[in-house]
Amino acid sequence: MEVSRIAEEFGLRLKQYDKEPKLELQHERQELIVLTAASTALLYVNKPLIIEDSGLYIKYLNGFPGPYSSFVFKRIGNEGILKLMEGVDDRGARFVCIAAFAHPEYGIKLFRGYVDGVISRVMRGSSGFGFDPIFIPKGCSKTFAEMDVDEKNRYSHRSKAFKHLFEWLVRHLNLLY
Repeated sequence: MEVSRIAEEFGLRLKQYDKEPKLELQHERQELIVLTAASTALLYVNKPLIIEDSGLYIKYLNGFPGPYSSFVFKRIGNEGILKLMEGVDDRGARFVCIAAFAHPEYGIKLFRGYVDGVISRVMRGSSGFGFDPIFIPKGCSKTFAEMDVDEKNRYSHRSKAFKHLFEWLVRHLNLLY
């Protein structure tokens, strides 16, 4: 929903492919995860496509969960992160999104977006997904999960990465034909 809404701002409409395998490289470099996923998906779809990966990097935890965010969320969830952060005052964190435009003939181009913020002390809100209920963007009082899609898109790392990607893509629309 978030990304589709951003695409519409650029006059683009996205189609979701469910044909590619759901394999995810586990690696400390988020860029390598996205490059591997995009390359693998290209083998199956053989059409221009977009892939993204997001990670939550918590300062006190030396960047954990970082590129392992999806795995960590499935294992310990928001509750587990809050438990790790009990009694911690330095709650700084950064969400990072790496989005890739992949083309079977022209290769892969990466786009990055990030947002700094803090980890809340309790879960708040019911919108969004993943770590949204515990992440408060810098300059805000709400978690991502307390925001509607349009408000979240003003701050989010995914929004920033995809705006860069779509700005580039509309200048290179010839790659789609």
